[in-house]
Amino acid sequence: MRVSDNLPLLLAVVGTQVAAQSFVSSSAAATSTSTPGGPETGKLGDALVVGNNPVGVVYKATFPESAFWKYAYPDGGNIEGDITATAGEDGEGVVFDLKLTNLPQIGGPITYHLHVAPVPADGNCSATLAHLDPFVRGEASPCNKDAPATCQVGDLSGKHGAIPADATEHAVRYTDAYASTRDGIGAFFGNRSIVFHYPNKTRITCANFAVAEEEGGGNGGGGSGSASASATLPPPHSNATATTRVLAPTSGGPSASGPAGPTASVPAPGSSAAGLRAGIAGAVLFGAAVVFML
Repeated sequence: MRVSDNLPLLLAVVGTQVAAQSFVSSSAAATSTSTPGGPETGKLGDALVVGNNPVGVVYKATFPESAFWKYAYPDGGNIEGDITATAGEDGEGVVFDLKLTNLPQIGGPITYHLHVAPVPADGNCSATLAHLDPFVRGEASPCNKDAPATCQVGDLSGKHGAIPADATEHAVRYTDAYASTRDGIGAFFGNRSIVFHYPNKTRITCANFAVAEEEGGGNGGGGSGSASASATLPPPHSNATATTRVLAPTSGGPSASGPAGPTASVPAPGSSAAGLRAGIAGAVLFGAAVVFML
C-alpha cells in the first residue's frame, strides 16, 4: 500500500490525539481553584457562605482553669471567659462573641482557630489535630482577610483579627459567613474545638464547643465538657463530596440549603493526566497498526 492511500486515516489519528489533549487541557482549566495573581484558595475552591443555620441554638466554649502551655502562666492560671456562637440573621453565617480576660502577658500576638477534633478528657490541645479546613486550603500562606472566602474556614483570627500582644482582655463580636452550626457539613464546628496559639503555633489553651442553650431557654450543657453527644462529627473535608453552595435554593443555581440539592462532582486528582496518557497511548497504538499495514 502507498502512504497516500492511508492519508485520511493518518489524519484522523492525529486529529483524535489533538482533540483528546485539548479536552484534557480545557477540563483542567475548568476545575482550577486559583486565580493567577490572586490570593491562595482551597483545592476545592473558595469557602461557601453557609445558610440555614439553626436560629436560636447557642454554642459555647469555656476554657479550663489551667493552660495547656504552662509556661504561658508561670504562676498558674489560664485565659478566662468564654466564646459563644449562634446563627446570624435568617440563619446565614455564625455570630461569634468573645469575652476574654487574663490573657497571657508573654509572647503574642495570639491567634485562634477552630480545630477538627474535640479536646479529649485529659485536656491535650495537640489532640485537636489541624485547623478546620473543609476546602483543603492549607496553611502554606497566611489568610488574606480582604478575601475571607479564600481562607481556612477555621482561621477565625486570620479573617477577623488576632489578639494584640499587649492586651490583657479582649472583647469582640463578628459574623463569620463560612462557619456553621448546622450539623452534617464540613464547616460545622458544634462538636469540635477552638485553640489559641502563639505566633510560632505553640498551643496555649483550648476548649470544646457544646450546645449551651436553645430557643426558648433550654440548657444543652456546658461548653467546657466533651462535644455534644447528639452531633455526629463529620469528616474534616466532607464538603468535598458535595460541592454545593449553602444558600437558599435559587432556580438554576447550586444549593445546599437542605439535605438534598444539586451537586457538582469533583474529578479525582490526576484523572486529567491519566486521561491524556490513555488517549496518547491509544493514538500511538492505532498509528503503529496503520504503519504496519503500509
